[in-house]
Amino acid sequence: MSALAAEHGAINLSQGFPDYSCSPDLMALVTKAMQDGHNQYAPMAGLMSLREQIAIKTQKLYGATYDPDTEITVTAGATQAIFTAISAVIHPNDEVIMFEPAYDCYAPAIKLMGGVVKSLELEPPDYRIPWDMVKRLISNKTRMIILNSPHNPTGTILSKADIDELIALVKNQDILILSDEVYEHLVFDGQEHHSMARYPELQRRSLIVSSFGKTFHATGWKMGYCVAPAYLMQEFRKIHQFLVFSVNTPMQHAIAEYLKNEDHYLSLPDFFQQKRDHFRQGLEQTRFKLLPSAGTYFQSVTYDNITDEKDADFAIRLTKEIGVASIPVSVFYRKGIDRHVLRFCFAKKQETLDKAVERLLKI
Repeated sequence: MSALAAEHGAINLSQGFPDYSCSPDLMALVTKAMQDGHNQYAPMAGLMSLREQIAIKTQKLYGATYDPDTEITVTAGATQAIFTAISAVIHPNDEVIMFEPAYDCYAPAIKLMGGVVKSLELEPPDYRIPWDMVKRLISNKTRMIILNSPHNPTGTILSKADIDELIALVKNQDILILSDEVYEHLVFDGQEHHSMARYPELQRRSLIVSSFGKTFHATGWKMGYCVAPAYLMQEFRKIHQFLVFSVNTPMQHAIAEYLKNEDHYLSLPDFFQQKRDHFRQGLEQTRFKLLPSAGTYFQSVTYDNITDEKDADFAIRLTKEIGVASIPVSVFYRKGIDRHVLRFCFAKKQETLDKAVERLLKI
């Protein structure tokens, strides 16, 4: 869709990346690190100074203690961390429960390892997890449950009730959790992010993945990390070592310094909520129906009162004829389930969002 948007000169609200720059202070720290000579390999697990800052941040936010030496690894983006986590613990015929619509890297990695995908298809408008159905999927081959909150593409978040259900479900079970928390700092309306790190019963069995690219508006840097108990991180690093070995050194120095000011991430909910609210206010004037957006920087809409077209066809036509690119949510289902939902990214300048709404009002 990004290529199609570029071809037709459309406003690109499809792929999840900002159209504004990251912090000049952060860029200056990268430049300084390069000029100071930090241009060779970093340690395999990441700079200790960065791992220490990650541990401090995780403790402040969730009250969870992780040893920077044995329980934190810096990765070349969150997708690499997800692939590495799956590769480390999934073996042939292991079953992995995941929820669709889902970020597209989960299922291929499971299959590549010989695992079996057991998916539950969630439905709009709220995309709630039916925990009674999850219980039915669990067998003696269930190795892992993959969770993503705040959720891409739907913008939903796990509630405390969801956490309670999950704890009851995995208690006395040998089931691991892979928790994709790359949008952990993008939770709106004063709600709480229920990280697996908050809950001891979940923390001890979870590999938690996060992203500096998403957090600090620098997706092209491909910087992420994974935190996990030492027994899991030991296995994670066996794959990481031979997959990428080491991650971008000057960026690590810069982010380690940047994290010392907690306002750099604590201010993000307000920053993005302002964008969400402004975009939603504009969309409410269109013929689209807005779905909830409790987190991430995505806003989903339905269009049943506009057309009966398949979501992919409508998304292509919107790009070509109206000049606004979105993502059809059917692509996040392996079976291509089409519920007439499109996803827009609002991590854009206000003028970009205003221009997009102006065009969408023509429908």
